[in-house]
Amino acid sequence: MTQITLVVVDDHPLFRQGVVNFLSLDPEITIIGTAADGEEALRVIRELRPFIAIVDVNLPKLNGQQVTHQVIAEKLPTRVILLTAYDDPEQLTHALYSGAYAYCSKGVEPERLLRVIHHVADGKYVAGDLILNRAGLDRWITERTVSAIRPYGDPGEPYAPLSEREMEVLSYVTKGMSNKDIGVLLDISHQTVKNHVTSILRKLNVDDRTQAALYALRQGWVRLYK
Repeated sequence: MTQITLVVVDDHPLFRQGVVNFLSLDPEITIIGTAADGEEALRVIRELRPFIAIVDVNLPKLNGQQVTHQVIAEKLPTRVILLTAYDDPEQLTHALYSGAYAYCSKGVEPERLLRVIHHVADGKYVAGDLILNRAGLDRWITERTVSAIRPYGDPGEPYAPLSEREMEVLSYVTKGMSNKDIGVLLDISHQTVKNHVTSILRKLNVDDRTQAALYALRQGWVRLYK
């Protein structure tokens, strides 16, 4: 029987210990470490190289998405399963696009989490109720991304490869609104807004929110006043 080595990362001690206690009941899983923030998570993953890491999205210091990006960038062998308090389909896309193998709400039934772990151990990706291989995941991400993208700007001019939701977020960024306020207006989580802002900066090749806002205003994509 092949053992699944695993670490659990969450900043809430009671929740973290509950996950550890439940997963320890599976004879195929060996918990080899825990962490309470993103920086500690990376140290533990680098040192112990678990097969799977269950990582909370909303962590102090480095969030779960950043931990996942770093694991991929360093070519570490660990497969990341992200957990979140927000069952948000947009964040699901961001999670799997960033390199996570699965994304689960913290409200997931323990038995389902166990099944997700075993799917990931078998090399599968879990997107909601879908169990996908790598090719299937690539198709799923492409379909989700392409369907959300539409051109902005004049015909014949380069367009901003931003989704409609990213354009909404950008319009509020130009008005100086915080991620929290944007999340309330759009009825999405604070973390999802952060993900959108990160994506916007990357796509526009700018360093910060101010540069993104100025770029959008110069291009005429958004206006400060209507």
